[in-house]
Amino acid sequence: MSQSDLSKVSGAGLLITLGVIFGDIGTSPLYVMSTLIGKESISRELVLGGLSAVFWTLTIVTTIKYIFLVLRADNKGEGGIFSLYNLLKRRYPNLIIGAVIGGAMLMADGIITPPLSVSSAVEGLRLLEDGSFGGNDWKNIDTMPIVITILVALFLMQRAGTSFVGKSFGPIMLVWFILLTILGVSGIIAHPEVLQAISPHHAIQLLLNDKYDFFIILGAVFLCTTGAEALYSDMGHCGRKNIRISWAFVKIALLVNYFGQGAWLLSLEGQTLNGQRPFYALMPDWFLPIGIVIASIATIIASQALITGAFTLVSEAIRLHLFPKFTVKYPSDVKGQIYIPFINTVLLIGCISVVVIFRESEKMQAAYGLAITLDMIMTSILLYYFLKYRKHNLFFLSSLILIFLSIEGTFLIANLSKFSEGGWFTLLIGAIYLVVMYSTLKGGKIKSSAIKSEKLTLYRDKLRSLSRDTTLPKYATHLIYLDKAKSIHDVESPIIYSILHKRPKRADFYWFINIEITDEPYTLDYRINTIEKNDIYKIQFRLGFRIEQKISVYLRNVIKEMVEEKEIDLDQHYHAFVDKKSIGDFRFVLVEEEMSNENNLTILQFAVMKIYNALRIFAGRPEKWFGLDGSSVSKELVPILVSSKNTHELKRIR
Repeated sequence: MSQSDLSKVSGAGLLITLGVIFGDIGTSPLYVMSTLIGKESISRELVLGGLSAVFWTLTIVTTIKYIFLVLRADNKGEGGIFSLYNLLKRRYPNLIIGAVIGGAMLMADGIITPPLSVSSAVEGLRLLEDGSFGGNDWKNIDTMPIVITILVALFLMQRAGTSFVGKSFGPIMLVWFILLTILGVSGIIAHPEVLQAISPHHAIQLLLNDKYDFFIILGAVFLCTTGAEALYSDMGHCGRKNIRISWAFVKIALLVNYFGQGAWLLSLEGQTLNGQRPFYALMPDWFLPIGIVIASIATIIASQALITGAFTLVSEAIRLHLFPKFTVKYPSDVKGQIYIPFINTVLLIGCISVVVIFRESEKMQAAYGLAITLDMIMTSILLYYFLKYRKHNLFFLSSLILIFLSIEGTFLIANLSKFSEGGWFTLLIGAIYLVVMYSTLKGGKIKSSAIKSEKLTLYRDKLRSLSRDTTLPKYATHLIYLDKAKSIHDVESPIIYSILHKRPKRADFYWFINIEITDEPYTLDYRINTIEKNDIYKIQFRLGFRIEQKISVYLRNVIKEMVEEKEIDLDQHYHAFVDKKSIGDFRFVLVEEEMSNENNLTILQFAVMKIYNALRIFAGRPEKWFGLDGSSVSKELVPILVSSKNTHELKRIR
């Protein structure tokens, strides 16, 4: 596909959406009903009540909340809880707390979902009869090496971009959803009375029945909607319209299969599952090996939605100064397609750790769901303020959000019962993400508070004199500084220190570049403040958060345009042997501020700055992030003081 945009509805867009978005929620029929029944004796009340709860959970939480409401909160086509916060931050800045908690929990879930999905896939081999495929003893196979190998291959694929991944996985998921529908229809035909479960009174009766454990049932039912948050986070990869249209097909396939499994369970009333799996029980014996292979591949694909969602979330968190500036790559020319190498590596290491710690998918399920419930609750809170901001009826809005929070709060209580069995793990990972985001945000504010700005016009005469001082060697034709001062008239003090005091730097032209990242994804414009014609300029680039920061390329284009418009004259700086089409050599100076050891920081500030500085080690190199030619970049360290330590007064002895 070209840049024609995945937001437009097309056959290819719908196919990519199936491959990228719906893997997680689409494979839930493999385990929801078997988890719901557990070791209980199969009863009509349990089957119909469980199906009813699944039906209304998918309808209220996934369809009404996410598909109809949350997907409206798009930032020029981009989704995710950080994107939602961006739409609200000017009016409700304190909502960043909810956004950070929700984002941290979703990223934590991204570490448990891939190993759980892949392990569930590979463990399906144990259903094969002994003697199949070369006489292997499938029931006792050690799946851990296979799972790790598949995870490594899956994460290596990410560098090709979600467009490639979606095109590869989309056709497989199409086959998967067709298979779900066919199997479900075969079950419903045998026992059509199962359709009674559409009535919500079956769910209410089951949940109020003391015979069954309320929390175990809800914990199982919640598994049917765990991929809902990924629908929103991945909106920028596939577009809202493609997601909505695809969901109509996906939801029908899921519900038909759930009801087909329920029909099969009704035929076993009074018995227990005894190791049987309702999903595979719908398959004829001759098709079982083929079904296991298709299901295995589909569950591997299930991790894709969380991986691409993690890239989206981190990219938006970087823009909000919640993460260091990790290198962000754009593997294709399709809008929304991103790849973050460092995060890909972190996720892979985390996933392998999960496999080593828990080993079996059954144990991983205990860690599954708790973090994502917290994320859903945070999204509901932010959604309330978004709809309020859009002037929706307050009574209707409050009632709707109260319903969402009541359902998700109940699911949270149910999932808290899993804490000691594995839920602690995802909460621990989420807490680590929270510490990283808090330290990055707070550390940046501490450092910024110590950096002062000054008016460029105050230094116009000194810079002009320095430019004309032939007693000094020329440092560069074009000397460029990246300046954090947002005003088009100001410059950071450390930059002036670097030019005039640390080592006087003579140049023909001084350029001060400020980069403003806009809330819109694809902004690309600039403005110029001429401090001294043919000498000193400040340029402010306004770039969308999806635009690559190729500052070196952009600046050259700006200078060429200025030459054509006769706003700048380069002729006097050319030598006889220089091609007149050349605009001269460039030298970028990156001033990096370091906290001085003389700072008097509190214990919390000291800890935050330690973490902040440690995280910067893992960030991408500034020249890579800003798209600079590495051969023409110099770096300088400048110490900064927030508050100096009390020192003893020196006395001179005469």
